[in-house]
Amino acid sequence: MNLKGQKPAATPSGTDAPESALLSVTNGPTSAPVTASSKRMTYHTTLSNTLANLDMNAETKYDLKDEDLKDLQELGAGNGGSVKKVEHVPTHTLMAKKIVLIDAKPSVRKQILRELQIMHNCHSDYIISFYGAFLSDPNICICMEFADKGSLDGIYKRIGAIDIDVVSKVALAVLEGLTYLYDVHRIIHRDIKPSNILFNSKGQIKICDFGVSGELINSIADTFVGTSTYMSPERIQGAQYTVKSDVWSLGISLIELALGRFPFSDSSSDDDDSDLSDFEGTLSPSKPMTLSLPPPKSKGLDTKESKRNKRKSKGVSLQGGGMTMSILELLQHIVNEPAPRLTPEGRFPKMAEDFVYGCLMKDPDQRKTPKDLLQHEWIVHARETSFDLEAWAGTF
Repeated sequence: MNLKGQKPAATPSGTDAPESALLSVTNGPTSAPVTASSKRMTYHTTLSNTLANLDMNAETKYDLKDEDLKDLQELGAGNGGSVKKVEHVPTHTLMAKKIVLIDAKPSVRKQILRELQIMHNCHSDYIISFYGAFLSDPNICICMEFADKGSLDGIYKRIGAIDIDVVSKVALAVLEGLTYLYDVHRIIHRDIKPSNILFNSKGQIKICDFGVSGELINSIADTFVGTSTYMSPERIQGAQYTVKSDVWSLGISLIELALGRFPFSDSSSDDDDSDLSDFEGTLSPSKPMTLSLPPPKSKGLDTKESKRNKRKSKGVSLQGGGMTMSILELLQHIVNEPAPRLTPEGRFPKMAEDFVYGCLMKDPDQRKTPKDLLQHEWIVHARETSFDLEAWAGTF
């Protein structure tokens, strides 16, 4: 993957760099050299030195050793590793320990060094804190802040659709985190989704699994299928993309949280007595699928009405409904068909509908950056509202 463009000079607070200054990423083949034992030893030496330097410069120092970490609970597992809730016995600190097989993928070896450095350097109220890492051959163990309420993905699957006031707070926190990552570290997250947005009993919302290798060492080690469904159309098509691609992923995630279901899933999996009006305007309920380019703009309609019609979905099924949609068909649908919306109209605040609409503009040139969106009226309202997230955390 090639990064295009040099790091632009810092812009004054409250202003954005011009569009041309946005870091753009060109999709390309990832180098995967054959691993020789000598190269592996060299890599281990480099990794050990890096970890030692990170530990020396840490704000809060933990002497992290496997024997001092008591396993409490398995939080997730996948092809590339697992993540566990652990207690650092000497300090009685609860942590999330991500265990990654170093040689799981050749591309991990080079990228993991950069991700560790990035994690160490990130200090934000909207980013999961990094406590340190150590080698436990053939694994690397990465210890991070533990969010006791888990991911928003797990929360809505336990309690159902999330209150729109909470969703607005989620949007605010994610935008703050994305703006920090991009403005301070020139990082595009690339993997925004509910499972990478964590919540704790203090009412704090934080994002995790960021950086260029975020998809490679995801805590749950999602497959391409799981991650790509949140990708922006330009990324799916292999075109250049900027930080605006994270805005698309945020829009999809917000609809998912507000409806209590993934926007591209099949309504037939819901209870028979559920209110199907919840799913109007999303890519559901199931109908025979037709993959085609969006219809041309109708003459005689005003621009606003034309945009609304262009975004109306014809419906598609991922499973059930007489057919199964493959991942390739779904990706084609995301690229070619109108984007989902926060519907039904009138159920949610107009400013919330407008915010999500703006996140899901198919043309990235028309999509705003995270910093731009921090000025949206819905986000300004979320910042000023007295809604108590800590009290909400106590309800489940």
